[in-house]
Amino acid sequence: MDHDSVLPLHSPSNSLEYPPISLMTPDRPASPVEAPKARGIAQLTVHIPSAFKGNVLSTNANEQHPPPRWNSSEFWLYYLVAFFAIPTMIWIPVSLSQSSHRNYPFYASRLSSGWLFGRFIDNSDVQYRSFRDNVPLLVNAALGYLLIKYIAKRLTRASPSSLHLIPLEVALSLGMILALHGSSAVKLLAILTVNFVLARKFRGSRLGPTFTWIFNGAVLFSVEIFHGYRFGSILPGLAALDSFSGVYPRWHIIFNITMLRLISFNMDHYWFCRQSDVLSEKQRVSVSHREEDYSVVNYLAYVLYPPLYIAGPIITFNDFMWQHKRPLKIGTRFKIMYLIRFIFCFLTMEFILHFMYMVAIKDRKAWVGDSPAEIAMIGFWNLIIVWLKLLIPWRFFRLWALLDGIDPPENMVRCMANNYSAFGFWRSWHRSYNLWIIRYIYIPLGGAKNVLMNTLLVFSFVALWHDLTFRLLAWGWLISLFVVPELIATYILPPKKYGQYWWFRHVCAVGGVLNILMMMAANLVGFVVGTDGVKFFFSQLFGTWEGIRFMVLCSFCLFVGVQFMFEYRKEELRQGIVRRC
Repeated sequence: MDHDSVLPLHSPSNSLEYPPISLMTPDRPASPVEAPKARGIAQLTVHIPSAFKGNVLSTNANEQHPPPRWNSSEFWLYYLVAFFAIPTMIWIPVSLSQSSHRNYPFYASRLSSGWLFGRFIDNSDVQYRSFRDNVPLLVNAALGYLLIKYIAKRLTRASPSSLHLIPLEVALSLGMILALHGSSAVKLLAILTVNFVLARKFRGSRLGPTFTWIFNGAVLFSVEIFHGYRFGSILPGLAALDSFSGVYPRWHIIFNITMLRLISFNMDHYWFCRQSDVLSEKQRVSVSHREEDYSVVNYLAYVLYPPLYIAGPIITFNDFMWQHKRPLKIGTRFKIMYLIRFIFCFLTMEFILHFMYMVAIKDRKAWVGDSPAEIAMIGFWNLIIVWLKLLIPWRFFRLWALLDGIDPPENMVRCMANNYSAFGFWRSWHRSYNLWIIRYIYIPLGGAKNVLMNTLLVFSFVALWHDLTFRLLAWGWLISLFVVPELIATYILPPKKYGQYWWFRHVCAVGGVLNILMMMAANLVGFVVGTDGVKFFFSQLFGTWEGIRFMVLCSFCLFVGVQFMFEYRKEELRQGIVRRC
């Protein structure tokens, strides 16, 4: 843990305001273009205006901050290591994906025709394939939606807010879910109706949150167990309705995202009932609206908002309504640069899928006879693919929302390979979901007053919310366990006390290496190969002398990488950027 990036876990004034994971909603200007811009290498990280806090390094005159180390002899040694390590990390998966490789026949059937240099493509990941194959349809839907909204805005140009557009949004949303889910749209609307009735029935009663969570939790689990409540299973006479299934009949697969919005509406309405010019993001989330704003029309517009309906990012009801009442001015240049960033990420994924058949190798367990280094790279590049397959849809849908004038929180703030802290990793991963967890779970449970217990409860919920499998639950428990060493290290070696010593940065780097290895293990369990696969990986990496030699070399390379991460964050701090991740 870097002594400049580790912030206090507890606030002296209010311990609930500084939770340990990604559980904090920072202030930010109302528009993504009003804040200063990052300069130099710091521009590589996606722009988040709330991260700009002024000249951070000059706020405390008692602290000594070293000059940039980029041109130091120490870092020239690191550059030399990176010069050999990074190409090797790329070449290993490429070599494993050649048709001449001995394991190629075991997974070749999972490959399909590609478009890049005559290569096959590994489009075997079901989750990403469902997005990639439907990109043309999604682009057309987005363009059609934006065109209709543009015409409506031009016809009502004098209006200072966009509240008058909400009925149009509801109509477009209803048309969308009918096209997506066909007759199952009735089931979704029935769930929405019951949830809305609960909010209205209990208002400020403490029973409201209880019944809201019970109802939504029961629906979340039951729709998966009963595969979306087929009409024929409910009543045989209704079986004919199942044939009208829409273009995406598995509505229950994405209901977990919808569930978060249902809870957000009910809880925001509950807090409004309990409470006797430009807003920041934190104010937009926490400041309630008038009672008439918690109407069924606004509720449907929020829950079914087309750009964010399928995958998010997640925005709270309060924030959604404030952005309609006081529309943000999102600059054209910002939107163009965000589009360019999205295209670059999409093409990066295309390159990986054409030249690194890691998903197919993993699924077929086609690693017999591979060296420890090759096995390690199979695991590493599968994690990179998991990161990209989530980042790309999230950025597509956020771009759609930005073009519509709505600014939801950014997910995936940093690259997966640019993390050394368990806390920082979860602040930057599914950021909008983490901000939701802060508001609706972590703080109501007591926040930082009971860090370990609340962290365990949060990650157990996160695991079950993703999928009802032991693999995901094991992932949640491992994550909860792996944050403990970081908490202990921060307590034993507080940065304010030891940060001025030369050795502190290197001790933190060693801790960062251990964190990276633990986080990779946990995510391999949860999202890639499961517990059995990780056992095999460990047996190859730690159960043979060749594996141990590789892990020593790998740990040294990770140590170098963590030093780069430390200095990168230092560069951000010099520009007044505090990302807390």
